[in-house]
Amino acid sequence: MSNKDKDMRRQVEKMYSKIAKEEADSCFPTSSCCEKDFSTMEYAEKLGYSPEDISSLPEGANMGLGCGNPQAIALLKPGEVVLDLGSGGGLDCFLAAGKVGEEGKVIGVDMTPEMLDKARKNAEQGNYQNVEFRLGEIENLPAADNSVDVIISNCVVNLSTNKPRVFQEMLRVLKPGGRVAMTDMVATAPIPDIFLEDPELYSSCITGASLIKDLEEMLTAAGFQEIKISTKEESRDFIKDWTETLRAEDYVVSAAIEAKKPL
Repeated sequence: MSNKDKDMRRQVEKMYSKIAKEEADSCFPTSSCCEKDFSTMEYAEKLGYSPEDISSLPEGANMGLGCGNPQAIALLKPGEVVLDLGSGGGLDCFLAAGKVGEEGKVIGVDMTPEMLDKARKNAEQGNYQNVEFRLGEIENLPAADNSVDVIISNCVVNLSTNKPRVFQEMLRVLKPGGRVAMTDMVATAPIPDIFLEDPELYSSCITGASLIKDLEEMLTAAGFQEIKISTKEESRDFIKDWTETLRAEDYVVSAAIEAKKPL
């Protein structure tokens, strides 16, 4: 890992540690989902979650993070094993837990100890018996080969400085025929070089976004099939509030990303 990548990684961990400890309102540099423009509930609705979904969660699980709703494309079934990459406060894990039922299992992975502590407290508060949280990196997943039915993630893979490795790990832990259902930021135009060196813009889910064709190539190279990346143009409406130094909505957009591991 280069020094630049290490710096970016440290910035990401520092930012989300602060958010978990409630020392920062959000991951975005300026007015955002967690600040003066709208509440975390309103932001969750913009991402596609229903008020019923959010009201069913333990207090503190909805942290105003993410860029979409992976539940909408995951089509989870009772008994499935779900792995959530970058699980944060546990929002998507808890929603998934209700869909896979007692016979299923949900595993959340996060690299930030403070975020992990928060998620575990939320799970205890909500009495989720089929959810567990593990400390780990998405480039080195703490899960066995061929052990997961579905991988979900919400605005996390763009934060990795080694995305090909992430996709290789995803393929490794998925069972044959397993599927990926995640939402993330994708670049619709090359981001100006002047912004690429800014760690704050990287940790804010902006400059780490890859072009769609590059993501398709990385997923294909990892071994995935049936790759589908669907952009959400309406997401530009809330992305424009993420930063004042860069018109982020001109370069990035939220997308639903789906893929399958061959049988």
